[in-house]
Amino acid sequence: MYTLGVDIGTFESKGVLVDFAGHIVAQAARAHDMIVPRPGWAEHRAEQDWWGDFVFIVKALLADSKVMPEEIKAVACSAIGPCMLPLDAAGRPLMNGVLYGVDTRASAEIAALNAAVGEDVILRRCGNALTSQSVGPKILWFRQAHPDLWARTAKVVTATTFLTHRLTGEYVIDHYTAANFSPLYDIEGQDWCFDLGDICTRDQLPRLMWSHEIAGRVTAAAALETGLAEGTPVTCGTIDAASEAVSVGAVAPGDMMMMYGSTIFTIQITAERLHDARLWHAPWLYPGQFAAMAGLATSGTLTHWFRDQFARDLPRDTAFATLTAEAMDSVPGARGLLCLPYFSGERTPLHDPKARGAFFGLDLTHRRGDMYRAVLEGIASATRHITETYAEAGASPRRVLAVGGGTKNQPWLQATSDMTGLDQAVCRVTVGAAFGDAYLAAKAIGVVADIAHWNPVEHQ
Repeated sequence: MYTLGVDIGTFESKGVLVDFAGHIVAQAARAHDMIVPRPGWAEHRAEQDWWGDFVFIVKALLADSKVMPEEIKAVACSAIGPCMLPLDAAGRPLMNGVLYGVDTRASAEIAALNAAVGEDVILRRCGNALTSQSVGPKILWFRQAHPDLWARTAKVVTATTFLTHRLTGEYVIDHYTAANFSPLYDIEGQDWCFDLGDICTRDQLPRLMWSHEIAGRVTAAAALETGLAEGTPVTCGTIDAASEAVSVGAVAPGDMMMMYGSTIFTIQITAERLHDARLWHAPWLYPGQFAAMAGLATSGTLTHWFRDQFARDLPRDTAFATLTAEAMDSVPGARGLLCLPYFSGERTPLHDPKARGAFFGLDLTHRRGDMYRAVLEGIASATRHITETYAEAGASPRRVLAVGGGTKNQPWLQATSDMTGLDQAVCRVTVGAAFGDAYLAAKAIGVVADIAHWNPVEHQ
């Protein structure tokens, strides 16, 4: 018997089929683009990039594994987040999905809400200052920029909610994701709140659940479209970073997950809620625990940009391996070359959408490998800024678990450990969020307890 997990990422969606012992029996992936209509905007096409990828991946997993749909006992989804997608009464998108903190279009709305409500009030009630990561200001932006579409808006959802609804007909969201809807979520009461600004109504938001709870079952229509068996349980789901953390065993207070993906994203699990405006805060996936979070604005996206601009001579499928080898031929410090990695503003802890990247110290002796190493070291230096912020907030990690595609990049991993002074553990399976989704699905139906049985630490 099996569980199935699918994660929708910034540039790629991935899925895994896992047996009850934690063995991956099939994997599938599909690439998509991040649309940038103008500087500071970032979007996905929900029907094509979210639901289309999900359907493609499920069909590929079934075809490759020869597993019968009835043998899949539960499904879980995760996705980039927090996103903002308005839907009409039939559940159809009214515009492209507005992405998480890499989209900075709502700066004016953030300023207006802070002025009207008070930054201290928002921080106290929501646990988070308003930043480009916050969904509330983006809803307000949409409402003011497109009043005709707002009049037709029945629900405002994020990517995971969109998928779960297409599968089950239910509009649900987990508390961890909902905490990013500031100023619409009360972190102490763990419920929606509507007294911190006229943004939307309760009816327009999904029902709150915990990520491992069963949200519903696959409908006949979804079964026909995906190939899944009608009636298969589907969990509430969560943001990809939380599933990434679970996938490598970051499940207890003192654990930190460091995700090397399109952005560096970190989660520190705590027994009590921290109070620091530079970090993001949320209830963790289970009642009684909290999470403090921090993320850069560009990481993997910056390495992709570098490849596309400076490695056009290399085959696309081997370009990163070649660039990594060239970076390893350089030396720590990249022969005096420095890179500020703020190519799309910066999130934690600067929260400055106007920050910009730069290379310093270029001369005629520098090679491409030096520049790529400087990019990796610049990201590592920004990551140190994050870990120092955690320490100042009183949350030094007991252990750090690394996950994501960047864990295959040895100079990036090593530069991060050197810069932060933290050892990083890499588990046997580094597939990431989709594997964590499959585990959460298995946990939801009671067939597994500890993720360590599925994914032990392999090396540090």
